[in-house]
Amino acid sequence: MVLGAVVIQGIGRNSYMIIKVRKLIALKRSPYQEIIIAETDDFGKALVLDGYIQSSVSDEYIYHESLVHPAMILHPNPKRVLILGGGEGATLREVLKHNTVEEATMVDIDKDVVELSKEYLPEMHQGAFFDRRARVIIDDGKRFVERELEKGSKYDVVIMDLTDPYSSEIAKELYTVEFFEKISRILSNDGVVATQAGSKHFYEDVYLAVLNSVKQSFKYVLEYQTWIPSFGYACNFIVGSKSIDTSILTEEYIDKVLKDRNVTTRFLNGKSLQALLKLGVY
Repeated sequence: MVLGAVVIQGIGRNSYMIIKVRKLIALKRSPYQEIIIAETDDFGKALVLDGYIQSSVSDEYIYHESLVHPAMILHPNPKRVLILGGGEGATLREVLKHNTVEEATMVDIDKDVVELSKEYLPEMHQGAFFDRRARVIIDDGKRFVERELEKGSKYDVVIMDLTDPYSSEIAKELYTVEFFEKISRILSNDGVVATQAGSKHFYEDVYLAVLNSVKQSFKYVLEYQTWIPSFGYACNFIVGSKSIDTSILTEEYIDKVLKDRNVTTRFLNGKSLQALLKLGVY
């Protein structure tokens, strides 16, 4: 929520972080959530949904590179990618860095988030919305996946950049066993899924429920976490693979794939991802 010139952001069930706002850029109540774009003192421009910072200019690259690239690297030749959520366009931006990608479909339920991001957050999407390989669809992610199943569509990688399962009612059904089973069915035989999973430290029960959902649907599962300053906690990520053993993600392999695909990053590389994997989750 915004009170006066600050954002009061919940980081746990009983913990909050106060963020000073320098300038309110946009404020809108969509049919789904309260959307705020604000200039903050410590994190620069930020997208805030229902009182939770989703992205800030100062550190969004840490979150989005951590979410996208491990799954993309794990797949040997990701051509068709589906993004669920990701309204500010930064996940789409990172996916499109891989020169193997022929089509990236982004599905977000909230048209207002996408339109406001196009207008006010060019630092985040960096033109990704307008890439010829991008297909942006305003729809409910659950219904979209169900229709894709009916059509027999297949994707190589699915990236879930949704609001936290405990911060919004919108995304809860997309973290269930039933939904991950549907994700598995729209993936190719060597398909990979990646999701952010909120904070294990503050919401261990919710995190373990999401982890269990992935483990029931995918043979290989990878867990890691990354500190995101504007979130006020270490954000957890989970990758599920149908057939590719995640142990191939050595430092040398990661760097080679990024180089071969001409992917430039600010945070995620072989050394940093190996450090995150060795650190584990707690």
